[in-house]
Amino acid sequence: MPCTTILVGKKASNDESTMIARTDDGFFDVKKLIVVDPKKQVRRYKSVIGHLEIELPDNPLRYTACPSVNPKHGIWAACGINEANVGMSATETITSNPRVLAGDPYVRYEKASSRKEKDKIGGLGEEDYVVVVLPYIKTAREGVERLGSLLEKYGTYEPNGIAFNDENEVWWLETIGGHHWMAKRVPDDEYAVIPNQLGIDEFDFEDAFGKQKNHMCSQDLKDFIKDNHLDLNTDGKVNPRYIFGSRTDSDHVYNTPRAWFMHRYLNPTTFKWDGEDADYSPESDNIPWSLKPEKKITIEDVKYVLSSYYQGTPYNPYQHADNPKKGIYRSIGIARTGVTGILQIRSDVPEQIKGIEWITFGSNAFNAALPVYANVSKMPKYISEVTEDVSTENFYWASRLIGALADPNYGSSIQFVERYQAAIANNGRRIIKEYDEKMIKTKDYSLMEQANEELCKMAKKESTKSLNNLILDASKNMKVNYNRSDN
Repeated sequence: MPCTTILVGKKASNDESTMIARTDDGFFDVKKLIVVDPKKQVRRYKSVIGHLEIELPDNPLRYTACPSVNPKHGIWAACGINEANVGMSATETITSNPRVLAGDPYVRYEKASSRKEKDKIGGLGEEDYVVVVLPYIKTAREGVERLGSLLEKYGTYEPNGIAFNDENEVWWLETIGGHHWMAKRVPDDEYAVIPNQLGIDEFDFEDAFGKQKNHMCSQDLKDFIKDNHLDLNTDGKVNPRYIFGSRTDSDHVYNTPRAWFMHRYLNPTTFKWDGEDADYSPESDNIPWSLKPEKKITIEDVKYVLSSYYQGTPYNPYQHADNPKKGIYRSIGIARTGVTGILQIRSDVPEQIKGIEWITFGSNAFNAALPVYANVSKMPKYISEVTEDVSTENFYWASRLIGALADPNYGSSIQFVERYQAAIANNGRRIIKEYDEKMIKTKDYSLMEQANEELCKMAKKESTKSLNNLILDASKNMKVNYNRSDN
């Protein structure tokens, strides 16, 4: 599923929290945010796409999830934080190449062609990962280890990247072919960006097969590279992009421009990003996977880069100018996004309230990020009871409506969108701060559910106000308007 990911190390953020965030860009998938009680976690899991059945452990943790409202194609839990304050986001669809897939093909479901044959069972995929991993891990590192073992045992039918974070570490795992994988820890003082491509650009096998401080991988990965003549590096270094990744014309219009914009925003003077003599252009194949930011990164920065449609560049699709470069690159804040979860694990508050999930629905270009406490037994109806039919009674559809109204009237509507986004951000932070202080003082952590209700009440009020402004603005811009004064 096309998505965009940003990962922020502890020392790279403004409050020493770790952050993992990803736009879940399906095809206008209707999503909700729920809490899965351990008693309701399945013990025998069966996937819809792979038809794979797995026995799950008997000791699951409570966790949040953003599943599809209609489960006919599977759960697709997308992202969540468990009660041990571990976050997981799955998945970022990445790229591979024919040499890798010849050596280790994807494990895809194939229905038997006759009654005498058996169906060929498929492997794991995006539909499954959160459900079979997140409830059973207590650190980000454990997430890598559990998912890695499942990949080696069952395989996968697609190329994916998966993120994990806890209070101290951020890890990124990329699948390689059907059964192989590698994972790298994001340096504490850096952030990493991934735009639908295999992203890791440096790997230390000595560490991966030794102390595993910052690198892990499948047990036979070095032999797999050698046996299939995959290593294209000429300088003795290990650049996984050359070994496992892609370099195609479509990458240059669909993938690399997104990495370019995110780095350009967070490291504006580190490199020259624009002009004929730029260090990196939107179509460069060697844009770094991770960088140390020029200033500490905030939640608002993460939301902004994941909302990008190339503002301030010739590629902005909303430009009025007759510019041939207008809209030539795939935006990050694309229309078809279902949900975006910014999973923040804080380090300066008590254990019970470390996890904050900043949730957005629909196109990030026009929506707002609403924070909620993750370590609760249930989520408010405004974000958890979402219908397949359009309704202003939940945050998902309110967000989608705001985007649909603002997009065709961008010039006049963007002011209302910006006010709406600022109101949710300002009030969201204020409410979180107030309840943090209350709970730290009283040690009554049951107040988290009260806080979430207040946050959703605020979001509904601001969403309704925004819709009122946007519907009036859209009505004024209708084609059947006429300038003659007849009222």
